[in-house]
Amino acid sequence: MAKLSPMKIYRLLPGTNCKECDEVTCMAFASSLIEREKTVVDCKPLDEDKYREKREKLIEMMTPPVKEITLGTGEKAFKIGGEEVMYRHDLTFFNQTAFIIDIHDEMTGEEIAERVGKVNQFNIKRIGQELTLQGIAIRSKSNDQTRFGDAVISVMKKTDLPLVICSLNPELLEIALEIAMEKRPLIYAATKDNWEDVAGLALKCKCPVVASSPGDIQGLMDITVNLMNRGINDIVLDVGTYPLGEEFGKMLDNLVSLKRLAIEEGVKEVGFPILGVPLVAWLAEKDPVKGGVAEATLVASQALRYCDALIIHSPEMWELLPLLTLRQNVYTDPRVPIMVDSGLYEIGSPDKNSPMLMTTNFALTYYTVASDLEASNISCYLLVVDTEGLAVEPAMAGSKLTASVVKEALTSSGAESKAKHKTLIIPGMAARISGELEEETRWEVRVGPIDSSRIEGFLESQKN
Repeated sequence: MAKLSPMKIYRLLPGTNCKECDEVTCMAFASSLIEREKTVVDCKPLDEDKYREKREKLIEMMTPPVKEITLGTGEKAFKIGGEEVMYRHDLTFFNQTAFIIDIHDEMTGEEIAERVGKVNQFNIKRIGQELTLQGIAIRSKSNDQTRFGDAVISVMKKTDLPLVICSLNPELLEIALEIAMEKRPLIYAATKDNWEDVAGLALKCKCPVVASSPGDIQGLMDITVNLMNRGINDIVLDVGTYPLGEEFGKMLDNLVSLKRLAIEEGVKEVGFPILGVPLVAWLAEKDPVKGGVAEATLVASQALRYCDALIIHSPEMWELLPLLTLRQNVYTDPRVPIMVDSGLYEIGSPDKNSPMLMTTNFALTYYTVASDLEASNISCYLLVVDTEGLAVEPAMAGSKLTASVVKEALTSSGAESKAKHKTLIIPGMAARISGELEEETRWEVRVGPIDSSRIEGFLESQKN
């Protein structure tokens, strides 16, 4: 897919600069379309008959080569797919890979309740963002209609998270869908053997469906064509998950091929989100540590090779935390630094005699410093200087952290009225501006440690 430019989009807009879209100009609106801050429907003049042809062309142009699909309903619903580029530096990635935890129908009611509760409560805050799990996959392990139905009922009573209903038996799927239809679950899966029956269920229940053909891209395309011919457009692709050996390498190649065919070649039959099932790692390894490591390796590999949703077995923190961190990093816009608002922050319960420290507004720097101060039970003021989202060292190198910038931050934040002592502690990496900073601010400037974990010891040393 050719990279969109604002000018290409602008040529299809009315060009009246009417401001009805809340943008100053049509060119600004074109840029907002690319960033997905606006949609075509926000341009009211395009509704006029004379712009009908342009509107249709614009909608076609703005439709991502990988279809965006919503799973679930309500506040917990999430979107997968919708990507337009192979590499995030070309634009960015928009919809994070969904992490979906499985349960199966041979678990007891207590085991299901405990597992679902763990998924519901899973929440980690990192760099100001909440890292959570997106859904629950219910697998038929018993192949028993009653047990499968009971498992679905049990899960639905305990969570509002979107569901994936997993079975290759259409009769079992039908039982589960009768129960869970209102939640619009993802149906797993339509294969070359059962696709007609599964397609009928998907149409009846108006649910998205997984097309599955492990290791066979052409077979997968055949299934998607059949589903599309039946009028099903919300499709998710499963080309197989393999944890070991030569098949592991082929799996990664297939994942890349699917995304390249969709984005670079415009093959509509594969223009859908991709699902991975790394829980298969547990089929070869029962040990909880070895199994978790094998699964984590698969999750990382598939997340980095364009999988839009992953069904995972282990809900353990030690396995998921690094994977959630990886996901957060991949889906952070590389063109925009992660920043917090500049200003004066209170850590603990500071008073006029409490220390005044300084850092930059790069989010990772701020949260690291704040976390270290809180862990040390230090009550202080933390002056966060606007360095356009740069950490201390690059801000110094790029002249974004200067004496005049810090002086402005002290004045605008009201820091001067908070501290009785007029002493500012700056990061060790900013030591070379200490003299100039004292001259400009008339504050006493002390150079603190390079590592914020050493601030507690530094403050203790200053008392002597």
